[in-house]
Amino acid sequence: MNAPNQSGWKPGTPVRGDFGLDSGPQTVTGNRALILEEPLIFELGGTDTTGVDLPEPAADAANRLGGFERAETIGLAGLSEPETVRHYTRLSRQNYGIDLGFFPLGSCTMKHNPRLNEKVARMPGFADVHPLQPVETVRGALEVINELAFWLIDLTGMHSVAMSPKAGAHGELCGILSIRAALEARGDAREVVLVPESAHGTNPATAAFAGYRVEDIPTNEDGRVDLEALKERLGPDVAAVMITNPNTCGLFERDLKAISDAVHEAGGFVYCDGANFNAIVGRVRPGDLGVDAMHINLHKTFSTPHGGGGPGSGPVVLSEALSPFAPLPYTARTADGVVHLVEEEQADEFAREHFGGPLHHFGRMTAFHGQMGMFTRALTYMLSHGADGLKQVAEDAVLNANYLLRSLEDVLDAPFAKAGPCMHEALFSDDGFAGDLSTMDLAKALIDEGFHPMTMYFPLVVHGAMLVEPTETESKASLDQFITALRSVAARAKAGDESMKAAPYYAPRRRLDETAAARKPKLVWTEE
Repeated sequence: MNAPNQSGWKPGTPVRGDFGLDSGPQTVTGNRALILEEPLIFELGGTDTTGVDLPEPAADAANRLGGFERAETIGLAGLSEPETVRHYTRLSRQNYGIDLGFFPLGSCTMKHNPRLNEKVARMPGFADVHPLQPVETVRGALEVINELAFWLIDLTGMHSVAMSPKAGAHGELCGILSIRAALEARGDAREVVLVPESAHGTNPATAAFAGYRVEDIPTNEDGRVDLEALKERLGPDVAAVMITNPNTCGLFERDLKAISDAVHEAGGFVYCDGANFNAIVGRVRPGDLGVDAMHINLHKTFSTPHGGGGPGSGPVVLSEALSPFAPLPYTARTADGVVHLVEEEQADEFAREHFGGPLHHFGRMTAFHGQMGMFTRALTYMLSHGADGLKQVAEDAVLNANYLLRSLEDVLDAPFAKAGPCMHEALFSDDGFAGDLSTMDLAKALIDEGFHPMTMYFPLVVHGAMLVEPTETESKASLDQFITALRSVAARAKAGDESMKAAPYYAPRRRLDETAAARKPKLVWTEE
């Protein structure tokens, strides 16, 4: 029973660490009831066995490898089909996902992905479409992209949209490159991009990547952009302002129209980070606030998978001032109200007809529209909700966040609660924790309550920040359960419960050394 297998591992010797349950007898297998200890696949199977029987090649079989045949064994573990299925099933039971429970990550919008969307994405013609197919065979797919583009332009009040960016940060780069192209076209060599402290962390990184010098704009006591400080810094060297609205404090930037007017008067452009568009969709059109470019995370606002579902998607909507500088291909609304998909071969003719001159595009963001699965899911979500339903999405997201904020502000410090209602996420701090207990300790104790922790230590404008986003897809019952758990853990932190320092106690793994995991990751298994 305790004999080692071919790789040297034997039952009773948990090779990946224990489960952290200090009381009770140790089991021979390392398992604890249905919490199963799972070795690595290399420790589970031997490298000299295989789960399939392959015929031996004929002695006179031609070698078609062209000199690329292996010189030594590949070292993969051999498992039977049942062993393989059980291994990955057991691993999946140690994973936490949105289909298992509430995911309160702030700024990430981990909402439920409707199964209707998944069904449509798997329809023949969408699921198996290939970017190298002849154009005449993908007219339906192009129509879906164009219909989705129409919705995005209409919901944002903008003039055009580039559908090709593959993610939020990719979309940010697209918007900033469009701004750079517009400035270069008029011979304006501006060098600075202003980024408020309340903006998403990718904003300054994108501006720096595009070759700009980044300068911060402070946040006022209400958690919003300091309008006077921004106006004071504007000048002939400022190319753009990158602002997140609603911002990372979970607050709506009430002065955005005034900010846009001031930036435009100074000759710059306004980039809005649209990652939090889910809080205002159907309620506010960024184009009406003077925004020139904004990316939209389809996974946050329109329920496509947040990673793991293929290429992401971060369409970028552009104002009329920036439309002549969009990447190709892109979709634009002309004066007659019609939305046109503009391909490279027709771009100059289209621009002369509708923009009065050639298109000063900066090229392509990517070779292909590889996000068909994201496009179909997002459009399905829009069509199934309709305009009124999308408005309710924003309203419910804001309602849930404010319910959570007001239910917790008596046990957790809420630094901007007095500034009025929050938007789609509630922000708390570690102010009031006793001893040396920290946000990290609270998050680890929350795992023992069966919840994934919220976003921690972000935004940086709040010490020990805890950013919680309930999303519109959570019921009051699920929020009440989370609130009960978080109130209990918060009370323990304020009372100085030192046992929280060793949490979690009941997870498949005890507290890990996260610093070592980040700085000294073990990416390759070696037999020791």
